[in-house]
Amino acid sequence: NINLPILNNILLSTEGNFLRLDATNLEISISYWFLCKIKEKGKVTILADLLTNLINFLEEKKLKLKTINSDLVIETENQKNKIKGINPEEFPIIPKIEKEKICKVDNKILLKAFSQIIEIPSLSSFRPEISGVYFVFLKNQIKIVGTDSFRLAEKNINLEEKIKKEISFILPVNTVKELISILSQKEGFVEIYFSPNQVLFEFPQEEISSSQIQVLSRLIEGEYPKYQEIIPKKYKTRIILKKENFQNLIKQAGLFSGKSFEVKLATQPKENRLKIYSSSYDLGENESYLLTKIEGEETIISFNYRFLLSGLSNINSSEVIFELNGEEGPGVLKPVGDESYIYLLMPIKGS
Repeated sequence: NINLPILNNILLSTEGNFLRLDATNLEISISYWFLCKIKEKGKVTILADLLTNLINFLEEKKLKLKTINSDLVIETENQKNKIKGINPEEFPIIPKIEKEKICKVDNKILLKAFSQIIEIPSLSSFRPEISGVYFVFLKNQIKIVGTDSFRLAEKNINLEEKIKKEISFILPVNTVKELISILSQKEGFVEIYFSPNQVLFEFPQEEISSSQIQVLSRLIEGEYPKYQEIIPKKYKTRIILKKENFQNLIKQAGLFSGKSFEVKLATQPKENRLKIYSSSYDLGENESYLLTKIEGEETIISFNYRFLLSGLSNINSSEVIFELNGEEGPGVLKPVGDESYIYLLMPIKGS
């Protein structure tokens, strides 16, 4: 950070029987607690990248840390390293929120939901509300939503405990990415706390009543689009597809789509057959047929093949449901046997 170099630092401080590490960019703050033997209280702030790279080289499991003025000394049995620091009072104060617990959720389930949403939101200075991931907390369910106005995904997570107060907020995409990175190897439950302009994700220590990891984030201001109004309640054509076969044919067609990324689908319900084709002046053309279950109307519709593949990649079932709503209505992808996830994409119109 050129404008505020202190944000390139990490703050190390003692807190009871723990060593606490804090990092922040003023939008997101991340705190870790490590159980250790404290001989003397203290705190120091040093360059985060230098500390990380040094620790990666150290093979010893036990480290001895001490401060000399504003510097940090790290010793092992065979090494001694002194890292230049600056006055720890210059490090930004990590804000504390009045903890209002919303819920706790299984970490693996939460991260899986994030992975199905994270690539969809689009950074936009004109519409900052769609730059984030939308959370809606209902009585016993969390809805997690992302959109870029061309496509939309919604994932529902059912909770074991009921939520006392229904809440919604928009979380920056970078916060979600940090949560995926930090919690990817963790087993257990994440507790979520809310205040009017911040949210806290907390992962507790094992066997003791204390935090191990906290991720505190500012929220995106604004009102999220009323997305549920564009999710079709009915369909005109419904296709049940083997996901892998469909993916492969879409990828093949995409090779010939050129700069438009356009792939056309034509449903043939009488033959239970789906035609997939694409062409470009420079590359040529591709045409293939897939025998499958189709009910409803004949439809010819075009999609951006990259958006179509993105939706398919986020579905875990071997079969998918693809519901179409005419040439200009949205298409909806769903896993067979799983009602917790939907992926909606708009067609390429006027093709």
